Amino acid sequence: MTQATATRPTSLKATDITIEVVYRGIFQKTLAQRITRGVVLAARQRGLPGTAFSRYGDSPERNGVPAKQFAVVAVNDIELEASMARYEPAIVDVTVAVDDTLVKGVESWAWYGRQPIWKPVRANGVVLVTSDKSPDEILAQTDKTDRPYTLGVIPGEASFAGLWVYKDDHTDWRVLGALSKVLPDWLPLDEVKAQVRTQTKDENAVASVQYGHDATTFRPVKAGEGTDAHEKLAFTKPGWTTMRTGVIVDARKPGERNPQFKRYATRTQRPVVNFDTCIKCTMCWLDCPDECFEVTGSGHFEVVYEACVGCGICAQVCPVKDCIVMVDELKFDSNKTVFPEWEKDRNTYNAWFEKTSGRSAAPPKGEKAAVAVGGDE
Repeated sequence: MTQATATRPTSLKATDITIEVVYRGIFQKTLAQRITRGVVLAARQRGLPGTAFSRYGDSPERNGVPAKQFAVVAVNDIELEASMARYEPAIVDVTVAVDDTLVKGVESWAWYGRQPIWKPVRANGVVLVTSDKSPDEILAQTDKTDRPYTLGVIPGEASFAGLWVYKDDHTDWRVLGALSKVLPDWLPLDEVKAQVRTQTKDENAVASVQYGHDATTFRPVKAGEGTDAHEKLAFTKPGWTTMRTGVIVDARKPGERNPQFKRYATRTQRPVVNFDTCIKCTMCWLDCPDECFEVTGSGHFEVVYEACVGCGICAQVCPVKDCIVMVDELKFDSNKTVFPEWEKDRNTYNAWFEKTSGRSAAPPKGEKAAVAVGGDE
């Protein structure tokens, strides 16, 4: 750790700042590490000490499950040590979500249930999201807040550059540029660019920092804004006097699902089904690793969205072109099953399918549509 100056720079009103990066486990881990490390290295350009670390956890990261990395920067080593006297920051100045579907809520620890993306952000803090959507579109899928904050949108799609083999799509540099705009006293743009130039020797990376700084758009969010449509999970954690001895996972009957852990918090996309072209081959039902498909009275298979992690295997194994299509999670505002809508009114459902998926609901030439419920094959 670089020794910091003994006195606080005159432009800094706080003793430290904390930034959290929320990401999809495994898929974006390297990306999150690069962002938090970049924050610390940029701060050290002006002699400020800092450290980057991952969230404490009692289980390994799983594919797609929300996880967190942190960066803490302080005015001196003493303040940094004081900030680090906790295993996880309870309050942060900035939350960065590198996948915009994370704004629907984060559930990385099942005990806590799904939590609002803004929950650890201090009043009047900042939530930064990488997205190709507008701030209003993002806010429409974000939990209703009980305190004001600022929502910032960094142009770009959800980045999976942080997979095991790193592929640099400049998301980290754009995020650092946006952070320099949010925290100019702590991360001045020129010093962030200087750090990136030294680290990469790539002027394109430096240009991406500048682009992230200039192109990020902001929207103030007032208390009460956001949606209250997301499911509220209410359950009580057992106290130490009532907790059962040992590590116990209650067995569940076949087809029964955990009532607390709602796996949709891991999802970037979800499958939508064209029931008119479904040939009832059972491949989606057989190959789904989370048993998300349930057979209907007509022999079709409907998706139980509360159990779906959005892995996309069903779309890959389906033998009928565009019968199962993976769609951006932010196009949906509930987890209700949709098969009853198809049963009730095929034309309305098919119009919804086409609008949502961007695919035609009509069967390919030479193929017949699925028979009506109760009809003969």
